[in-house]
Amino acid sequence: MIVEFSDNLQLRLKNCLQTILELEPDLERLELGHVLLKEYEQLKTFIEKVGTVRLEEDDVQRIEKATATFLDELKAPLSLVSEAKARKRLMQ
Repeated sequence: MIVEFSDNLQLRLKNCLQTILELEPDLERLELGHVLLKEYEQLKTFIEKVGTVRLEEDDVQRIEKATATFLDELKAPLSLVSEAKARKRLMQ
């Protein structure tokens, strides 16, 4: 039972990290996206080591909340970039 609980926590953590990593192409379009992209290499390295990290429910909940906040904060900048890109296509 403890192993399943631990596996579940690791899976939830990995899901958060993968969600953030999937934003890489979108972040490349942002002016300050390069600042965040530097951290991506560390995330990519860490995601491979998730299985070796001892996790607690509280830790994973904090990471899930931080991931949700990060996604919310990126909505506006990414939507502006998407709108500008769509306008550029219409003008061509």
